[in-house]
Amino acid sequence: MQILFLGVGDACDPEHGNTSVHVTTAGQLHVLFDCGFTTPHTYFRDCIDPDQLDILWISHFHGDHFFGTPLLLLRFREMGRTKPLVIAGQSGIAETVSAVMDLAYPRFFSKLTFDLLYREIEPGRGHELNQVDFRTVETDHSQRNLGLLIDDGAHRFYYSGDGRPTGEVVSLVKDCDLVVHEAFRLNDEVRYHGSVAGCLKLAAQSHLKRLALVHLDRSFRRNRGDALAGILAEHPCVTFPVDGSEVVL
Repeated sequence: MQILFLGVGDACDPEHGNTSVHVTTAGQLHVLFDCGFTTPHTYFRDCIDPDQLDILWISHFHGDHFFGTPLLLLRFREMGRTKPLVIAGQSGIAETVSAVMDLAYPRFFSKLTFDLLYREIEPGRGHELNQVDFRTVETDHSQRNLGLLIDDGAHRFYYSGDGRPTGEVVSLVKDCDLVVHEAFRLNDEVRYHGSVAGCLKLAAQSHLKRLALVHLDRSFRRNRGDALAGILAEHPCVTFPVDGSEVVL
């Protein structure tokens, strides 16, 4: 399994793109996790095959996690994509994507050269696509957010989207090969957002093999380099990836 961090920043970070991850599974299934304002330009910087992407996963409906979807679809159309694209998320995914598309590019759907296949993957109802298991869990966020775990038979990968981990998250990610989790600040001072301390607790409770912390508050990332360096020294399983970082499991 290959993981490429297209962006690791918060909504307004001028130095890092919105948090988004491109995962290629053992069976060559390509999954894009979230598609914020900056994601399409970063994705298409290296993508020359419009039919490469199989699934777009949207964790929740805040702009920095899905407002890039209209541009993603527009660019695919310009590149001549023909393969259907699966757009997966929580209940209401089809209606919400359709609404934002109509605002961005009215009457765009009639011009698409490929089909959109919507999949709702709610907690407690697993889903299998291309021999990869998809399971979701609700996190503690200001807007309903679903974390997603995928299992391709060789490795298990979890992407949190936004929000603090819940007890259900602890159970789902047990012994996970890599967890990519939002950690907005050092401690839990910001309601409905994850923290470094909370994620370290999750790593210990769930015996995580690797933990990548993303979506850091831009001022915290800029001003607390000493704290981040100390965490890396004390916790070998933890990384703070930057835009363009890659991990191979």
